[in-house]
Amino acid sequence: MLLLLLTAVVLLAPVPRLTPTATSVPTAPAPDPASAPAAAVPAVGRAWPVGVRPPILRGWEPPATTYGRGHRGVDLAAPAGAPVRAVAAGRVSFASRVAGKGVVSVELPGTGDPPLRTTYEPVRATVKKGDEVEAGEVVGTVEATGSHCTETCVHWGLRRADAYLDPLSLLPPWLLRSGPSRLLPVLGVPLPS
Repeated sequence: MLLLLLTAVVLLAPVPRLTPTATSVPTAPAPDPASAPAAAVPAVGRAWPVGVRPPILRGWEPPATTYGRGHRGVDLAAPAGAPVRAVAAGRVSFASRVAGKGVVSVELPGTGDPPLRTTYEPVRATVKKGDEVEAGEVVGTVEATGSHCTETCVHWGLRRADAYLDPLSLLPPWLLRSGPSRLLPVLGVPLPS
């Protein structure tokens, strides 16, 4: 009876919710709350920018001050020529070169005022400014040069106006999880031998 009660408590207990940073590489302490954006980031993402669940080479490290040191995005390992996809549906707000690097930005409607904007670089764009894109739609390919990583990667950024945010926060928990699902034993059903 005690075993049955304990099993019921475990099965009925709420599942802890992982935050996006709990599934990524360690990050620096959060910046001063006074400078944090007012609106939360909705988990509207439906696809990783590259691959299925690409290795994170460097996580988001918010700067302590506006012009302070930090990493204002996430670096994802990806080979040159790999397709780069829109994480969520939106409108291309920029598709050109900046300082010799190909950059694609997608504005995400319905994500607040001002709306969120994702950025991918270095990318050879296959879209142009004004194009509507769906989640998972290819917006370009990874360029072989122009990356600040030690290996070929895509720098994925997220902004609301001038505030940089953690792009992993766009992804819902089911996209952040790694590894297979685990099934619990059913009470009263013998385990196979």
